[in-house]
Amino acid sequence: MRLRIVSPLSVVLDDDAVTAVRAEDPSGSFGILPGHADFLTVLAISVVSWSAKGNRRRHCAVRGGVMTVAAGHDVTVATREAILGDDLATLHETVLKTFEADLETQRTEHVESTRLQLAAIRQIMRHLRPTAEFQSESLR
Repeated sequence: MRLRIVSPLSVVLDDDAVTAVRAEDPSGSFGILPGHADFLTVLAISVVSWSAKGNRRRHCAVRGGVMTVAAGHDVTVATREAILGDDLATLHETVLKTFEADLETQRTEHVESTRLQLAAIRQIMRHLRPTAEFQSESLR
């Protein structure tokens, strides 16, 4: 099989000697072997692992993404960020924790941004509404 892992800035991996791939989506962990049916899934922040010829295991931490399987032998992972590593424990402990912390920070920033936008809209609406004094004068 051929495994490609790509980010917006680079091709992180392009290996055509892969014998098996393991990844994780929101429903859980799954494996891909040669001849797999066409497949599309959204990946969670996780580690994609694969075996190359000679049973050498490799790993790549991904910040979510999309995985596709085409024609039973082309596996592609498109992700925002990917970090290759040979030590699975290190990837789990450092990289995934960083990805998850960054995701939580982004969520917090999004909530704060939304609150600021709503406060600005409320302020604009207060200025656009006619005041009670103006309304009583126009009724005379």
